[in-house]
Amino acid sequence: MSETEQQDFAELNPDRVIDAVESLGFISDLRVFALNSYENRVYQFGLEDKEPLVVKFYRPERWSDEQILEEHQFTQQLFDTDIPVIAPWRDEMGTSLFSFEGYRFALYPRRGGHAPALDDMDNLFQLGRLIGRLHLVGASTPFQYRPTLDTASFGDDSRSFILDGVIPSSLGDAYASLSADLLKLVHQRFAEIKPNYIRTHGDGHVGNILSRNGETWLVDFDDSRMAPAIQDLWMFLSGEPDAQQRAIMELVEGYNEFYDFNPKELGLIEALRSLRIMHHAAWLARRWQDPAFPKAFPWFNTERYWGEHILQLREQLALMQEAPLRLPY
Repeated sequence: MSETEQQDFAELNPDRVIDAVESLGFISDLRVFALNSYENRVYQFGLEDKEPLVVKFYRPERWSDEQILEEHQFTQQLFDTDIPVIAPWRDEMGTSLFSFEGYRFALYPRRGGHAPALDDMDNLFQLGRLIGRLHLVGASTPFQYRPTLDTASFGDDSRSFILDGVIPSSLGDAYASLSADLLKLVHQRFAEIKPNYIRTHGDGHVGNILSRNGETWLVDFDDSRMAPAIQDLWMFLSGEPDAQQRAIMELVEGYNEFYDFNPKELGLIEALRSLRIMHHAAWLARRWQDPAFPKAFPWFNTERYWGEHILQLREQLALMQEAPLRLPY
């Protein structure tokens, strides 16, 4: 994290949050609660005589204005087609991205709820339908500014960053050799399958699903990017291979009601999981100067952590060499 990012977030106190939101004409009831977010800073913001809002302050230097607005436009497009997502609030001029004293921020209506149970086959079927609807819209046009989930940015760049003085020297050679072998297989898998890239949520895990009173909402499009369709499905899979096989069949059955799933992309699941593991470790290392990260992840950047990380990559290498999940057609 750059000195600019560290300084900006360090100075983002409740008074400045209130001043930023009130600059748009809202009246605070002085109740501002920090919500669970590390990449950005997110708060529940109480209003006089109105439902609270959620205000999101974007990490400096991460996304350009064009990339943020493209995310907002995508969620608005989804919302306008009755897909249950939470689009940002817009003022009378249609503006959704605002600035106050150098901080860029957006406002969202608050939605409560809980994560759905993924051992319930009906929940998986409904999630598949939701993602299928999202991808029907997502495939209609590409992103112009937002990035692509690829092996270079998530894999090669992460590996280079970790090897550049991050991992303990005692484990450097083991990590270098193992990660090179793993990424070779990942590159091969993508080259063999040649997936189609569409606009996706990008971070489709259960923590970004809210269910309440029979409604299900897909939230937090901050990592939205061009990616293979399976990127928004594979993180709903867990457990033993048989359980994952049953789950993917339910997901795809629901998905196919709205958008045709390419079964070949099942071969990308372990490749994408490997990229996510490597990218997550590099992300933590890149953000380690942000005071919020050592508090939230005290176990990171120890020799034990990196030893377990290497073991996890070794398990991924073995999984990459096994037969992927299949559909019965």
